[in-house]
Amino acid sequence: MSNDIIPVLLAGGSGTRLWPVSRKSFPKQFAHLTGDFSLFQDSARRLSGAGYAAPVVMTGADFRFIVAEQLDQISMVPDAIVIEPSPRNTAPAVLAAALMAARRDPKALLLVAPSDHVIPDADAFRAAVETGAVAARDGKIVTFGITPTRPETGYGYLEVAGTGEGALPLRRFVEKPDAARAAEMLAEGNYLWNAGIFLFAADTMIQAFRDHAPAYLDPVQAAVDQAQTDLGFLRLAADPWNGLGDESIDYAVMEKAGNLAVVAYSAHWSDLGGWDAVWREAQGDTPAERGVVTDAQSTAIDCDNVLLRCEHDDFEIVGIGLKDVMVVATSDAVLVGDMNRAQDVRQAVSALKAKGAKQAEAFRRDHRPWGWFETLALADRFQVKRIVVKPGAALSLQSHVHRAEHWVVVSGTARVTVDDKVTLVTENQSIYVPLGSVHRMENPGKVPMVLIEVQTGAYLGEDDIIRYEDVYARN
Repeated sequence: MSNDIIPVLLAGGSGTRLWPVSRKSFPKQFAHLTGDFSLFQDSARRLSGAGYAAPVVMTGADFRFIVAEQLDQISMVPDAIVIEPSPRNTAPAVLAAALMAARRDPKALLLVAPSDHVIPDADAFRAAVETGAVAARDGKIVTFGITPTRPETGYGYLEVAGTGEGALPLRRFVEKPDAARAAEMLAEGNYLWNAGIFLFAADTMIQAFRDHAPAYLDPVQAAVDQAQTDLGFLRLAADPWNGLGDESIDYAVMEKAGNLAVVAYSAHWSDLGGWDAVWREAQGDTPAERGVVTDAQSTAIDCDNVLLRCEHDDFEIVGIGLKDVMVVATSDAVLVGDMNRAQDVRQAVSALKAKGAKQAEAFRRDHRPWGWFETLALADRFQVKRIVVKPGAALSLQSHVHRAEHWVVVSGTARVTVDDKVTLVTENQSIYVPLGSVHRMENPGKVPMVLIEVQTGAYLGEDDIIRYEDVYARN
């Protein structure tokens, strides 16, 4: 048995608060928002090394290949990438992780953390975890509270009982306050922001569910017992899982448990819960001149307290005379809003969904296990895509009922199967795939292969596909 702490990274999410850069198909933890790595990669790196076991990642089927690819990019091998059959909030995910760990060691310590937080000082955070580990080994469920720096209304709070060092008793959880109450709690000094990070022994958490949320135990145990390995992922059983309620671990267990302790964390932390948080994060410890934050494709003229961010190389944003405004542009959407209403961005997503706009949840760039593609042009009876296939990857053997395809290789080499003929297509060469032909595209090389696809036909939807073989076992 090992004393190493098992990191459990929660990597789901709906991608609404940082729209349009974060969306349901690619939520914020996988985006590069603050540095060279994604928030997910930074979280995995932070909880690694001496004293930590390989991570367990709890995610959904849509994100499993993104998780695997991003871990591979930082040369990290997970203990497991666990696929939740459907989103059911954090309570069943935490219990599933505890049940899996208890099979090996009931006393194993698990550190459950969201994968979309910014915690630059990894050493300081590990020191806080080590402080909490003493209490966790003594049967406590430890949560981590952030020392508040402002009267924030966007976070829940933790009321601490007592003063001193180490893990202190937690009196209660406090819902998000209004501005006046947030200012009072800041002044009182015994409240911390709730970071949603928990440390506990596996058997302690299982007992907590037995005491406070017993309805979860049998279905989650069944989902774990009946889990199946699928291309290296661990897929929890769908039938017992899908019948579970949708509850956070806070509501299901934490707010009812009596063995809670809290460790205060005073170094820098952010959950990047809105564009106002990204604006603050970009300034760091030194406020930007007049509070103006821009990037390489943005220009501010006579502005105050603005965020101008452009995620498209061919666009330029120019703001003139703006105050307290956020402007965020991608290749297919632009957000313009009052900085003080950053928490209302999710309303924009709801409005777009109501009108049927694809931009509400999906990007023009669609990530797949073999690489990605994006639509460059779309009109009646034709569509042009750029397709990038990773080295050694292959698309499924498939056919289409309504469209033909023309492929032009821009870089790299494609191995193309069309019916019973296999052809190597290299840079500046092209090949035609007739309507109805059974075909496959592969990259046999050691560099990414890029091609332009021109589709022609009466219907060009992604659901016009019949798969015959697929190395990624997609239906």
